[in-house]
Amino acid sequence: MKKWLYGIICFALLGFITACGGGGEKTEQNTTPTKEQEQTADTGDGDALFQQSCSSCHGGDLVSGGAPDLDKIGTKYSKDEIEEIILNGKGGMPGGILKGEDADAVASWLADKK
Repeated sequence: MKKWLYGIICFALLGFITACGGGGEKTEQNTTPTKEQEQTADTGDGDALFQQSCSSCHGGDLVSGGAPDLDKIGTKYSKDEIEEIILNGKGGMPGGILKGEDADAVASWLADKK
């Protein structure tokens, strides 16, 4: 009887240890960009870049965020002025959220919003 009880306890303990795992293993995160992310970066797609970097404040539809509406921003500012705002910020908007070709692509895209 003792051997049988000892066997059940060992089996249960083994099951518990297996279920809990070792805990010392590191999991790798895949940091390789997806095809969509690569295409966005390669083509400088203003709309996609805006959605990734700006829509959380300005809204995905350019009007539903807490920041100023951008649906007609091209009537108020030129492409160069918009790029200047993207690079340096204005009011509550911090500068440098987008840089280089990405800032240029979003500024061009927004300048067409009239």
